[in-house]
Amino acid sequence: MISDKKNISLLADIFVKSGLENIVISPGSRNAPIIVSFANNPKINAFSIIDERSAAFFAMGISLQTRKTTAIACTSGSAALNYASAIAEAYYQKIPLLIITADRPKYLIDVGDGQTIKQKNVFKNYIKKSYELPENIDSPKRFEKAEKIINKALEHCLYPEPGPVHINIPFDEPIYGTSNEETSGRYFGCPIIKPKKDDEGIIKIIADEINKSSKVMIIAGQNQPNEKLNSTLTSLSKLNNLIILSETTSNIHDSLFIDTIDNIISTFTDDDALDFKPEILISYGGQVVSKMIKKYLRKMKPKLHWHISRSGQNMDTYQCSTKPIGTEPETFFKILLQNLIPSKSSYSKIWINKKTVTTNLRIEYLDKIEYCDLKLVGFIMRKVKGGTTIHLGNSTPVRYSQLFGSRNDITYQSNRGVSGIDGQVSTALGYSYLSNKSNIIITGDLGFLYDSNSLMNYYLVPNLKIIVINNKGGGIFRFIPGPDTTPNLEQFFETKHSWNAKYICKAFDVDYTQISSDDDFQSKILAFLNGKTDKTSLLEIHTPNEKNAIILRKYFKYLKNGANDSP
Repeated sequence: MISDKKNISLLADIFVKSGLENIVISPGSRNAPIIVSFANNPKINAFSIIDERSAAFFAMGISLQTRKTTAIACTSGSAALNYASAIAEAYYQKIPLLIITADRPKYLIDVGDGQTIKQKNVFKNYIKKSYELPENIDSPKRFEKAEKIINKALEHCLYPEPGPVHINIPFDEPIYGTSNEETSGRYFGCPIIKPKKDDEGIIKIIADEINKSSKVMIIAGQNQPNEKLNSTLTSLSKLNNLIILSETTSNIHDSLFIDTIDNIISTFTDDDALDFKPEILISYGGQVVSKMIKKYLRKMKPKLHWHISRSGQNMDTYQCSTKPIGTEPETFFKILLQNLIPSKSSYSKIWINKKTVTTNLRIEYLDKIEYCDLKLVGFIMRKVKGGTTIHLGNSTPVRYSQLFGSRNDITYQSNRGVSGIDGQVSTALGYSYLSNKSNIIITGDLGFLYDSNSLMNYYLVPNLKIIVINNKGGGIFRFIPGPDTTPNLEQFFETKHSWNAKYICKAFDVDYTQISSDDDFQSKILAFLNGKTDKTSLLEIHTPNEKNAIILRKYFKYLKNGANDSP
């Protein structure tokens, strides 16, 4: 059984023919034709999630896990606006989403009809493309137009780089009619992106510049695991004149990579700043968490900077871009490696030495300090079982994680496209639902409470464990310069509170455990990480909010003093 609205039946048909199978639907009336055509198709997995904001982030998690486009669908009016934060995150993190919004026909827009807004192009600043299907496809010409729109939308979800695409569909009443007659269309297939003929020539020119330089830096932004890319970068890291900086969310691993950027940058003297300054910078991937490296490179600008992305997007993070290179990072670095020659430079050595010193100092400091966020996160990052995916919440958890480096047996996820606190748990739930591995999300109290509707769905799974670090407010505002010098810190920046997650967990049948400063936190954390349960579980860890910022500031001071006292 499908809807008798041929426009949506055609979309469902081509959706399946393209190899897609997941859609997250939020309830409504105007989207009844969408529900009927998708939820009744045995080749489509249709999820029902009430809150559109949570639903969109849940779908984003599915896309991250499957590496395929996931559809989201809602009714008309303000429902669509609730998708906005997830769409913006998907746009900047380059995650494929197909947004399907039901709408009123044009004659009912802006005439006082209920549940109606101007939906066409409503997401225009945060999507790759926006389309509207014809209301009626009762002629060959309109049918062909709808067929082309659907194919183009599916193509743009993935090419030249992934991202969200919007299809708005006006439905006139009656909207609950059904049909047994299928509306069948053609799937044209998506293009295969091949290297351009001049790509290799451009990369050889870049290689020539690198061969003449003694200081070359590669920075890896947020990226999904890629073994071939990791292997090539590992080979590149053996060159004396080249260093690779990465973060946990870069999902690359090697002992020669600098995966604790802030630890090192925080120790720089004026002489260090000059010695460590690169002549050539190559960047790839998405957002970089470290504010320190951004500030450093914006001040100590390299002579040349190339950003590598499949679409050729000029993401000029460090405000010194020479030219974007529109090719796959994997292809770029493979050709680059083939054209580089060994150097006698000591550039790599000074970075590795500094990493060794700061790592030893970090271990010393953690042994000395009292119970706090820093000590907790460090312990958790060490003790998580191999094979786990760690979802890092904004703002402090993802920043803390960068201080401890990355493990080669862990995958790291985080909503770092826009870096908001909304939707963190929802994304982890969507990812976990289709994952056969262990998943853990580490989030702050405000991030969890803000997304507590994430637990209001039918897809809570036992392979997701939630760790909430409750420091009674937005701890980040005690770290960053500015808020702590105003009289508004506790009420308006930190938003100090006494709330906890206990009764939220009870309402949604989630296992709940808590830790306070008086508990043996190590044994309780280990019991939680290693314990088996038949449902989603949550560990809430209460920490001293005022001490956390003091201890972190002392941490960076300890690194700087210790690193500069070392021989």
